[in-house]
Amino acid sequence: MSIGTILLIIVVLLLIGVIPAWPHSRGWGYAPSGGLGVVLVILLILFFLGKI
Repeated sequence: MSIGTILLIIVVLLLIGVIPAWPHSRGWGYAPSGGLGVVLVILLILFFLGKI
């Protein structure tokens, strides 16, 4: 597997994980999705710079 495939799998799992579908995570607000947004922006920058 290439590093791009592994990163894609990780990002998909993170997207599923930030959905506030469970009662204990409904009070978290935007923190998980905001953190995931930062990770996605960093990955996009690295991708467009050709580092990935």
